Amino acid sequence: MPKMKSNSGAKKRFKVTGSGKVKRKKAGKSHILTKKTSKRKRKLGKDTTVDKTQEKNVKKMIPYKS
Repeated sequence: MPKMKSNSGAKKRFKVTGSGKVKRKKAGKSHILTKKTSKRKRKLGKDTTVDKTQEKNVKKMIPYKS
């Protein structure tokens, strides 16, 4: 059986935690930062988890990471 292909974009954007959840970065931290408050920008820098409704789809895209 041949190897499955990973989605190139997904493997750069997602990591799987030890408990099996999928980590992602928050959107909105790259530009137009002057109008955003310091608090908001600080919170955007933190990692978060992928919603459980989308977790299955993301794990399909990164078969060897999950």
